[in-house]
Amino acid sequence: MGFGGQVKPGPAIPSPNIWHWPDVYARENAAQDADGAIWVALREVAPWAGKDIVDVGCGDGFHLPVFAAEAASVVGVEPHPPLVARARVRVADTGIGVLRGGAEALPLPDRSADVVHARTAYFFGEGCEPGLGEADRVLRPGGVLAVVDLDFAASPYGDWLRADLPKFDPVVVERFFHRHGFRSRSVGTVWRFEDRATLEAVLRIEFSKAVADRALASTPGLTIDVGYRLRTRHRPATLLRP
Repeated sequence: MGFGGQVKPGPAIPSPNIWHWPDVYARENAAQDADGAIWVALREVAPWAGKDIVDVGCGDGFHLPVFAAEAASVVGVEPHPPLVARARVRVADTGIGVLRGGAEALPLPDRSADVVHARTAYFFGEGCEPGLGEADRVLRPGGVLAVVDLDFAASPYGDWLRADLPKFDPVVVERFFHRHGFRSRSVGTVWRFEDRATLEAVLRIEFSKAVADRALASTPGLTIDVGYRLRTRHRPATLLRP
């Protein structure tokens, strides 16, 4: 994949958990989707073997090597410079590219990707229309935008999310993605932690103190059931414009 010239990134939307506690978030990534349910679902709707992949909001690059095992090429795009640096260290000497940029101004040429993937990054509903347009720009005809986000309607994790974000309406978000031509499906996962200290640290960077205390009190072991919504939209294989 040709990466093209770097564009000047605009103001990044803060992601306090990984921006402020990248080491804890790295341990969270290692615990998430312990049985690989999201990867199974992604393979069904957005297969990437032999294709050019872009991971938008790639953070410290945790998911990039998984794609690279089968893809023709992989590039991560991340707006936060410290995370760009961490991702480049992670994928050094692998052939994976990591570029600084945001979802609203991807530093990539037109029609240069087959799959654009974003996991719990940027595409949260109303207001993300500029990023949808950018994904369409860089996707080839027949390409797919795959958005993976947490399911606010799935207990118990969704209950904790809604407690901290009472204005977030999952029904409104579902309508938004449906209106923009996405197909959505639920994916149930298990987060599995190596020890209690890691589980507690993760919950405390994800939630307010009151909600984290509630979550810890209702989680006696080392696993948490966490639901996701996998949303996909294909770019038409036949385009009217050249």
